Amino acid sequence: MHEHNDADNQSNALATLRRIRGGRPKLEVISAQPSAPRDAPPILFVHGAWHGAWCWGEHFLDYFSKNGFAAHAFSLRGHGSSEGKDRLRRVRLRDYVEDVAAVAESLPAPPILVGHSMGGFVVQKYLETRSAPLAILMASLPPGGAWRLMLRCMRKQPLDVIKSNLTVSLWPIISNQNRAHGALFSPEMPSGMVARYHALLQDEAVFAYFDCLFDVVSPGRIAAPIIVMGAGEDKMITPLEVTITAEAYGVEPIIFPDCAHDMMLDLEWRNVADTIIRELELRFSSGHERSRIRTAA
Repeated sequence: MHEHNDADNQSNALATLRRIRGGRPKLEVISAQPSAPRDAPPILFVHGAWHGAWCWGEHFLDYFSKNGFAAHAFSLRGHGSSEGKDRLRRVRLRDYVEDVAAVAESLPAPPILVGHSMGGFVVQKYLETRSAPLAILMASLPPGGAWRLMLRCMRKQPLDVIKSNLTVSLWPIISNQNRAHGALFSPEMPSGMVARYHALLQDEAVFAYFDCLFDVVSPGRIAAPIIVMGAGEDKMITPLEVTITAEAYGVEPIIFPDCAHDMMLDLEWRNVADTIIRELELRFSSGHERSRIRTAA
């Protein structure tokens, strides 16, 4: 797991963001710097609904830094240790896009963006008006929005959807640990790990989710190269939706057949990370830098 001093890392990151984005919520940022850096842009990981920067700190940040990449993850406003929990219900999708922009602009170079689930949709909206050297969409909502996901939830969890609408909260969808296990994690994941991750989940901005239904992405406005990845055992974003996303960007999807929705936390996480690293090597590494994949400590 990525070990860091929460207070020190958070205060340093927040001070940086306060200087460049006065008046906006201060954001939690956690980073892992490589001891032998590659000649490649930094990576910025963007989490999805109910999560925070912690989901990337579990495995990915240290693993990517050990393989030569400067790796950064942040918590969207109202998530993790970022400010804004008291205003989460009023947060819109455009606010999340501005959070990505704030952190990206604080880095020494335009970052490679890796967005998971709803975070992948946020990345796509960001790229409609901004550039990046590369974007990787992991189990991302497709450009057409969250309609298929909403219909699945209405069919499988009708009472939870009603409760969600009445309380203006998305927490009922994953409030039960068993439901969260089925939605986010593979059946093989030990219950103890599921319990630990479930305890870190939180409520999500319902209006930002509604924006994902109506404020759809225009792929033709996106100039950045895109890599699309998905999970064969994903109950939230199905392989069909991953294929739809890939087709929208004219690329072939990369599907991990034995992986579930939370690809960065899945038991197959290292296979996912190694695949991303190989893709990055093809685009950013010189010949002598390739094939440096290292095992996690």
